[in-house]
Amino acid sequence: MPAPIPRASRPTASLQLPGATAADLAEAYLESLQLLGQKHRLMLDLVKDELERLRWSDLTPVQAMILHNLGEAEVSAGELRSRGMYQGSNVSYNLKKLVAMGYIHHERNDIDRRAVRVRLTAEGQAVRTMVRALFLRHVHGLAMSGVLEDPPLEQVNLQTRRIERFWTEQIRYIY
Repeated sequence: MPAPIPRASRPTASLQLPGATAADLAEAYLESLQLLGQKHRLMLDLVKDELERLRWSDLTPVQAMILHNLGEAEVSAGELRSRGMYQGSNVSYNLKKLVAMGYIHHERNDIDRRAVRVRLTAEGQAVRTMVRALFLRHVHGLAMSGVLEDPPLEQVNLQTRRIERFWTEQIRYIY
């Protein structure tokens, strides 16, 4: 649970919604921020455990997620960076390592030699399949437990996308 917000920095009453005070909304928002970070770290721990269980010792969880998020596409490094959450990682470094380990094929653009396109090799596809299988097992277990029904996961995802859009607009507003 996040620390309480000092009275002086609490939002004004204009943020109030029926049944919720501004302080309630602020606490819920701060808690959701904390939960997002915790869930991301936990997801990486789950991927790490699966890599260890399958004795895939040369990959980090972040590298496995890069392979998973790359999927069937052929993209630039910048596009890949914008697709996934690589908290605290250097995507360029990880791409270089994944190329060296044979999980990703990269090709320089003929016109702009600085631009690089990347795609999975067969070994990279195997990792992607493994991560996807892990997540599908999770979906099955969560569905069996009823966790995904209240509130419906589609509603949770919709709200998360709305928050992401708000944050993106805030970044654009700053610059």
